[in-house]
Amino acid sequence: MATTGVPPRRMRADARRNYERLLAEADAVFREHGTEASLEEIARRAGVAIGTLYAHFPTRHALLESLMRDRNDAVVAQGEELLGSESAGAALEAWARIAAAHTAAYRGLAASLISCFDDPASPLYGACHLMTEMGERLVERAREAGGIRPDANASDLFALISAAAWLREQVSEEQAERLLSIMLDGLQPTR
Repeated sequence: MATTGVPPRRMRADARRNYERLLAEADAVFREHGTEASLEEIARRAGVAIGTLYAHFPTRHALLESLMRDRNDAVVAQGEELLGSESAGAALEAWARIAAAHTAAYRGLAASLISCFDDPASPLYGACHLMTEMGERLVERAREAGGIRPDANASDLFALISAAAWLREQVSEEQAERLLSIMLDGLQPTR
C-alpha cells in the first residue's frame, strides 16, 4: 500500500525504518546530485528495493514533498513571525532571503516547485500554495506600508526567489547573496 509520502501512524517498525532511511538517503543524494538524481540510487543506498521506495513514495514529487514538509512549515512560520515586524519592507526582504535559501536546498528544486504550481494532483501543490499565500500577505503588508514599489506583486517576489535559488546553483554563495540583494533592491519604492 502506497503511503504517498505520509507515514501512517501504525507503520510496522521495519517499514518505519525503511521510510526513515529512504528520506535520509534521498536528502543526501539530492544534495549531491540534485532533484533529478536516480531514485534507484536512493533505494540502493537505503538498502531497499526500488519497489519499497515506490511503496512509500509513488512519485519523485511525493518524495520531495516528504523531505521538504517540515522545512516548508518552518518557512511559513517564519513568515508569520515576520508579519509582526515593525518594518514591513524589511520583513519582506528577510522572508525572501529565507525562502530563496529554502528553495535552493537541492539543485533543481526551484524548477520542481514551479512545475507543480498549477498541478493540483502534485504532492508539492499544497506546499507551493502555502508559500505563495505567505508571500502574498507579506507583499500586501509591505505595499500598504510603502515598503515596496506600488507595482510590485507576489509574482514578482516569487520570480526573484526562483531566480535567486537558480543562481545559488550557478555561482558562489557570496555572489548569489550579492545578486539577491540587487534583485531585492528592485522592489524598493522609487525615491
